[in-house]
Amino acid sequence: MAKQSKWDTNVKPNLELIEAWARRGAIEADIAKNLNVARSTFENYKRDYPELREALRNGKEPADLQVEAALFKRAVGYEYDEVKEKVDADGGVEVTTTTKQVAPDTTAQIFWLKNRRSDLWRDKQDVEVSGEVNNPFEGLTTEELKALAKEAND
Repeated sequence: MAKQSKWDTNVKPNLELIEAWARRGAIEADIAKNLNVARSTFENYKRDYPELREALRNGKEPADLQVEAALFKRAVGYEYDEVKEKVDADGGVEVTTTTKQVAPDTTAQIFWLKNRRSDLWRDKQDVEVSGEVNNPFEGLTTEELKALAKEAND
C-alpha cells in the first residue's frame, strides 16, 4: 500500500481551517507547524496546489484590508457618535447622542508613511554629493586650527 502524502492527510482536509488561521493573523510558518508539515514542504504545496494559495489569500486579504483601514483611520483621526440611554424617574428612556473626536495618532502616521512612502520617509536617506567641496580650512595646520577655534571662543 502506498503511503499517503501529508498534502492528502494534513493539508487538503484543513483548507478551511488554514483560511481561518490566516484570517486570525497566523504566519505561514505557524500554519505549517499546526499542520505538522515542514516549512519547505508547505512552500512546495503552495507552489503546486492553487487551492492552498487561494485559502491563504482568502484568509489574509480581508484581515489585512481591515487592519489597513483601521490604521489609516487612526492616523488621520475620526469622529464617532456615543449614544447613552438613561431611564428617567417615570420609567421613560432618554437617549442622548454626543459626537466625539479621536485625534490623529502621530505613531500611526509615521508607521504609514515609512511603509507607504519609504522613498521620502525612511529613517536613513541616501544623499549623493557630487562635485568638489570648498573647505576654507584645508591646508591649515593643527596649531592654526586651534588658534582659530580659540579666537572664535573669545
